[in-house]
Amino acid sequence: MTESQSEPTPLIRRSDEIAYESVDAAEGLSKGVLIADEHGAPNFAIRRFTLEPGAEVPKHTNAVEHEQYVLDGEYVVGISDAPSAHRADGEAVDDGEEYEVGPGDSLLIPAGTVHWYRNEGDEEGAFICAVPNGDDEIELTE
Repeated sequence: MTESQSEPTPLIRRSDEIAYESVDAAEGLSKGVLIADEHGAPNFAIRRFTLEPGAEVPKHTNAVEHEQYVLDGEYVVGISDAPSAHRADGEAVDDGEEYEVGPGDSLLIPAGTVHWYRNEGDEEGAFICAVPNGDDEIELTE
């Protein structure tokens, strides 16, 4: 560690401290930053997203990988341009396929993978998303 870097300090952030903001890329999608570099986390950011009933997130890519864990609701995740992706059971994820996900499901979306979301249900969907610190640039593909 250099002199300008310091050891991280333990931190607890309470739910009422988290501000949620609409995500410009999709109406009905909101993001709350739970822990990130501005809170002293040296490597990863953890965010919580909510997806309102009827909301759609268009096809897009991100500059960094995303690990996601579904908390609430059921919604559709589409994955394209992912010829080397695999399901947990070892089977390949089919390019251009859509999958219904629900509470307890986990996803790995490698950097540059085209993906999208759609909440066709009557309940809000929510998921945790962990990403490396840095620029998480989103690029719409449609």
